[in-house]
Amino acid sequence: MGPTVTYRFTKMQGCGNYYLYYDCFAQPVTDPAGLARRFSDRHFGVGSDGVILILPSEVADARMRIFNADGSESQMCGNGVRCVAEWLYTHGAAKETLRIDTNSGAKTITHRGAQLWQVEMGGYSAM
Repeated sequence: MGPTVTYRFTKMQGCGNYYLYYDCFAQPVTDPAGLARRFSDRHFGVGSDGVILILPSEVADARMRIFNADGSESQMCGNGVRCVAEWLYTHGAAKETLRIDTNSGAKTITHRGAQLWQVEMGGYSAM
């Protein structure tokens, strides 16, 4: 068995979707699929719908990668990306409009009030 790796995370929820958010500006995460499988379990883990990595981006304010509880990588989650915006906002990117790169393209998220974000999903917006 290899050495134990410790990661710091924040657990957040948007409309009932719970994810574990990892700040990859400060710490690299080497096995996000394994983390999602291990920590998402509601009985033996922390309990979540999966893991979201908040990463640097060359085309947006940040990049988001999302891993479901079974370890599979997802394209996008509207509730998850709104929580990423809130995390960025409270951790130094205090802008009213943020761009977050996802596996389904960059999304524009607009701050609408205390912990309220609207994301343009292409065809409709979620708030």
